Amino acid sequence: MLVIGLGRFGASVARSLSRLGHDVLAVDERPEIVQRYASDFTHVVSADTTDTEALRQIGADQFDRAVVGIGTDIEASVLTVLSLVELGIGEVWAKAINAKHARILDRVGASHVIRPESAMGERVAHMVTGAMIDYIEFDDGFAIARTRTPQVACGKTLEQSGLRSKYGVTVVGVKRRGEDFTYARPETSIVTTDELIVSGPTKKVETFCALP
Repeated sequence: MLVIGLGRFGASVARSLSRLGHDVLAVDERPEIVQRYASDFTHVVSADTTDTEALRQIGADQFDRAVVGIGTDIEASVLTVLSLVELGIGEVWAKAINAKHARILDRVGASHVIRPESAMGERVAHMVTGAMIDYIEFDDGFAIARTRTPQVACGKTLEQSGLRSKYGVTVVGVKRRGEDFTYARPETSIVTTDELIVSGPTKKVETFCALP
């Protein structure tokens, strides 16, 4: 896996990939950063990643996927993504620091644009209200949440409570204290202390999780 830009985000991604057993080629233009991570990843090199030929020389064109963690230098971020696209890399994941940066990355060919600070802020905002234990929102207005059981579902099976027809959400699974996670079925009964994994349109998931 190719990871470009070893700031906090890029280094974290590279470290996680290594932990998962992937060989990582980590790239940064700053020699002192390359030296810092020299023993952490499979290969660590210094290169000007805005230069397509420089990327080719370090073997970047041999990878199917790349992660661009460059954030503060928007020009370098965009030119790096463009160079990777020109090399024919199938999937380019790129970090954006704001909405405009994200739009530019999308237009130059990034397969996936990530805004980690924005996504984490959204996640924490939902969790800090107490309505959700965890929360993930996707780009197409779809969300998955882990939440406590609302009163309307307590003491009933999922079929009896009719949560999908009433609230437009699907209960994917149930976690009961002291027991393993189980996939939800119509006959699954819900008690007060259960935690539910629910999915659906973002607004409907938010409304459901706010139920008393």
